[in-house]
Amino acid sequence: MTRSFVLFLAFVAVLVAIDLYAFKGISTALAGRSLTLRRWVRIIYWTISIGMVGMLCFGALRMQELRSSHNHAFLFTFIGLFILFLLPKVVIVVFHGLEDLIQLGRWVWGKLAPGAPEPTSGETMGRIRFLSQLGLALAVVPFGSVLYGLTKGRRNFHVTHVPVTAKGLPKAFDGLRIVQISDMHLGSYHVGSDIVQYGIDLINAQDPDLILFTGDLVNDFAEEAEPWLDQLKGLKARMGKYSILGNHDYSDYAQWPSREEKARNLDRLKGHHATMGFRLLLDEHLRIEKDGAHFALIGVQNWGTRFQQYGDLAKARQGTEEAPYRILMSHDPSHWDAQVRATGIELTLSGHTHGAQFGVTIAGHTYSPAQWAYKQWAGLYAEGGQHLYVNRGFGFIGFPGRVGMPPEITVLELHSA
Repeated sequence: MTRSFVLFLAFVAVLVAIDLYAFKGISTALAGRSLTLRRWVRIIYWTISIGMVGMLCFGALRMQELRSSHNHAFLFTFIGLFILFLLPKVVIVVFHGLEDLIQLGRWVWGKLAPGAPEPTSGETMGRIRFLSQLGLALAVVPFGSVLYGLTKGRRNFHVTHVPVTAKGLPKAFDGLRIVQISDMHLGSYHVGSDIVQYGIDLINAQDPDLILFTGDLVNDFAEEAEPWLDQLKGLKARMGKYSILGNHDYSDYAQWPSREEKARNLDRLKGHHATMGFRLLLDEHLRIEKDGAHFALIGVQNWGTRFQQYGDLAKARQGTEEAPYRILMSHDPSHWDAQVRATGIELTLSGHTHGAQFGVTIAGHTYSPAQWAYKQWAGLYAEGGQHLYVNRGFGFIGFPGRVGMPPEITVLELHSA
């Protein structure tokens, strides 16, 4: 047996163990309820659980085919359903495990200190059943949160208004409105979804001077974008639309029969940017002019500390040294600390992290798994007069939803200092 097959069997065994133990917890929580209710719970629970394991096995057998398909909506839908039903079981397992530990502790105490008074059977069972019931009740929280993320959360765009004090920006550009979008991942949507058009309408409603797209138009394949090209042509900006590539745009995560076919896919994707009316910047810069004044807009290919390092920042910024103000588009925010800050570039726009598509806000502070991997993972950062903004992403990948981390359209308004 191959190592991957053994790991898959171990994973399935863990899932089955979770299913069995979670059901034990549910049965404890519902002890004393009517037989009819418990019978229906058992039927529904095991129908879903067996169905999910069956789908998991089907997906494993067809994984390469699903992964190589040019639309990942089906695969991501399964991932979403898997998480939807798994997380509540984990909550139940934790609380039921706590009760079993308490019961085990009481049993051990009774053996070690046989003379110690023991609580009555009614007290013991009452407390244990309470923990099971609490776990069952709290399991509703992740179920409801994930269900919301799969249905409403992924289309509940948040328009974030960010004022930026732009030292050196010519007065002619005071009040410049830049709409930043990032990480559309068009291959994640079911063809015919209205989410993309809804986002486009919101972008146009912000009346942008510039639209800057910071990479990951697709998941892997250029044709993922094709159902949406006519809609994306409708994005409007008075001073132009500009874009860069993200790590997924290079299709490094798909298997290709030859390097030539992979290269043709990238060339095709570059053509889609032109079709949408975006000027794709590939390690280069240009001047944005108004009323005799200008600033430099720089775009690099993907460069990250954990992902591809295609970008050549030195090449892209060469010739911008005399510009009064510089804006850099760089997909991966880890580029900022690694290379960008040393250049003095005033404003960098990134995406890539998606804010992990999961977050929780407590007392005005948002926490996300993304912060375990990235120092700068969402929002505005400032160091020594330089700014970085990390957009939380327009679309999604893997998990087909957003929980506590809505898709984002950023409106940066620059004010001359």
